[in-house]
Amino acid sequence: MASGNHGSIKEFILLGLSADPHIQALLFILFLMIYLLTLLGNLLMILVIHTDSNLHTPMYFFLSHLSFQDLIYSSVTVPKMLENLLSQRKAISVDSCLAQVFFVFATTGIEACLLSVMAYDRYAAICHPLLYGHVMRKELCVRLVWGSWVVAFLDAFINILLALNLDFCEVQTIHHYSCELPSLFPLSCSDVSTNAAMLLCSALLHAIGTCLLIFFSYARIVSTILNISSTTGRSKAFSTCSSHLTAVILFYGSAILRYLMPTSGSPLELILSIQYSVITPLVNPLIYSLKNKEVKAALRRTILKYLQWHREHRKDIP
Repeated sequence: MASGNHGSIKEFILLGLSADPHIQALLFILFLMIYLLTLLGNLLMILVIHTDSNLHTPMYFFLSHLSFQDLIYSSVTVPKMLENLLSQRKAISVDSCLAQVFFVFATTGIEACLLSVMAYDRYAAICHPLLYGHVMRKELCVRLVWGSWVVAFLDAFINILLALNLDFCEVQTIHHYSCELPSLFPLSCSDVSTNAAMLLCSALLHAIGTCLLIFFSYARIVSTILNISSTTGRSKAFSTCSSHLTAVILFYGSAILRYLMPTSGSPLELILSIQYSVITPLVNPLIYSLKNKEVKAALRRTILKYLQWHREHRKDIP
């Protein structure tokens, strides 16, 4: 990010999760394991979807992009958190902080948009099964994914442009493990009313806009499922939505509260941020693999193919 009018402050201090060195060491091990598992789980999900032809459907196309987004999402904040847990001086430059704000904002928006697109996909599959292949054609799926990225980055760009004009003076401590836009407002000695209003509009856009699409999609889905006569049919229809619904609740429940609540540096803020920026990217692959028979079957086939390739490769070695 280009430097703006930031006053005399050149860096911020991120207080992180704890000031106790022993707790910091334990937290480093914990979050390092979470980060590595997040990378492994999402990369494996992308690999399985792209290599197994049975998963070349719109639902798994969106899921692969959600996994790719989760890789970026966790990489925006967790590496810096790990660095600070091992550092004596937990500093971040103003420009680096604003860059992190931009990418946290953008990736949060992309996640929200992708989850709403996936809700529409489930609506089309369950409520209009005969037209599903025509409605969710490949061209539309690609446009929906690109649209999610463009909307989120445009929204983040507008907010960061306003943030670049903020002056930061005297107080330079952020009661957080990463830079998020609400955390910068108390540090500014200039008027933040325009920034706060724009942030509220953005939060409402994602919270209301994407949530409404998800709500109406699931309202129609529930209505359709209740009209299915057989218990087996209702159970099968609901099982295709349960993974997505779980991911929606985990993400939206914490992200909306975090961006709508006033900044106070409370433990609740940290918990909510960890929930949507660290835990959600970790559990999304687990949710979609453990609760989805098709993904589990594809994962087994992928592992068997690798083991077979490995045995054949060892035979060729003299």
